[in-house]
Amino acid sequence: MQGKSKLVFLFVVLALITAVALTGCRFNQSGDEAGGENPQVLQGKSGTLAQARATTGYSDVAEAAVESVVNVSSVKTVRTRQTQSPFFNDPFFRHFFGDPRGVPRERRQQSLGSGVIVSTDGIILTNNHVVADATEVRVILHDQTELNAKIVGTDPKSDLAVIKVEHDGLQPISLGDSDALRLGEVVLAIGSPFGLSHTVTMGIVSAKGRSRVGIVDYEDFIQTDAAINPGNSGGALINASGELIGINTAIASRTGGYQGIGFAIPINMAKQVMDSLVQFGRVERGYLGVMIQDVPADMTETFGLSSPTGALIADVLADGPAGEAGFQRGDVVLEFNGKVIDDAAMLRNMVSQVVPGNEVAAIVWRDKKRVTLTVKVARQPGESEIARGKDVDPENAVVKDVGLEVANLDAMIRARFKIADEIDGVVVTQVFYGGPAAQAGFEIGDVILEVNRKATTDVAQFKRMIEKSGSKAMLLVSREGRTMYVVLRLR
Repeated sequence: MQGKSKLVFLFVVLALITAVALTGCRFNQSGDEAGGENPQVLQGKSGTLAQARATTGYSDVAEAAVESVVNVSSVKTVRTRQTQSPFFNDPFFRHFFGDPRGVPRERRQQSLGSGVIVSTDGIILTNNHVVADATEVRVILHDQTELNAKIVGTDPKSDLAVIKVEHDGLQPISLGDSDALRLGEVVLAIGSPFGLSHTVTMGIVSAKGRSRVGIVDYEDFIQTDAAINPGNSGGALINASGELIGINTAIASRTGGYQGIGFAIPINMAKQVMDSLVQFGRVERGYLGVMIQDVPADMTETFGLSSPTGALIADVLADGPAGEAGFQRGDVVLEFNGKVIDDAAMLRNMVSQVVPGNEVAAIVWRDKKRVTLTVKVARQPGESEIARGKDVDPENAVVKDVGLEVANLDAMIRARFKIADEIDGVVVTQVFYGGPAAQAGFEIGDVILEVNRKATTDVAQFKRMIEKSGSKAMLLVSREGRTMYVVLRLR
């Protein structure tokens, strides 16, 4: 019996030891109870802390920046014509009482937008469309102070405007470097959408150098998915450091509201326009005296390029800055003022931002070699000009492989198509439906100046040059004062 008792006692002791051991294992797995820390719990805490710190950082940036963003309200008088009564739509009443329709009436139209204070003396950047033709402009500061504003200058070509207020204690924003922006970089948009002043939204830089949007003449937009709505126009796009890197301008939308695509004017471009407006009251843009276009993919082999990059010079004004610097038709501008040129729109924007009178270095691709040129940029004239050539004799011909009819230039044809006396080439008198010329976009009245980089002066020569071209030809075409290269697929 005593032996049995001892056996039971040992069994109980062993059971207790086992239970304690198993419990210890469970404590170790759960973390804190065993004196250790679970890596998953630590990772969760670290992420939460990092997120909190980031949120706090953006909050500090936003709260500081809103003091530099203002609400802009402009009023302009528009003239409309309005019928006094629907009865006057009836000819019987108009016969006896006259026609009062079309009597001009004036009404006041209000526009709401945003602006950004950029100097302590009251200079504010905004959009041209916010204050265009305004007879009265008022600004509401962050502390709800209302001020009258004076329009310093406007620039419809970039949709920028500068206004000025007189007030002490203004908080200007710091200007950043929009060229240093990176894709995916976090940005904040601040403005007054739908009149809700000092609204802050967050997004990223979705794209840079966005052009051909069709909003203004000079486009180099920052694209962002930060929410931008009507009323945000003229407001600030800032980076994570609180620096102004863009002026919010427009949205791509099918509904009129935010759909994930917004555009801002880069501050580097805006600053150049602002400085010119403040100094001259107008924008002094640079000018080369060239006609440019993108390099079509079909032409890369012809020019000996590895990809369709750069800006192709389609024409050069002989006595313009580029002509005097040695630029030639057919040059491809690869670099300008130290920057690689992606396309024609980029070159156009860069030239416009050069202060007239400054000398700039350019690298062009000519005869499959890099050539360095130095050009003294001039002030952009009011109207563009083109270079012109000389006169030849008449003769008509149908060029079947091309799908068009061409003629030599004579006085009658020049008068008919309004072609300048000094333009030299063959004129397109008919384009056949479905042919290569129609597919390439040729129009009646186009003047073909060159075939495969060689001048053509008459129909017979043009036909011979086409026959030797093989499967495609590169033509230089003059249309309504503009010249451009066109690739024509012949077979």
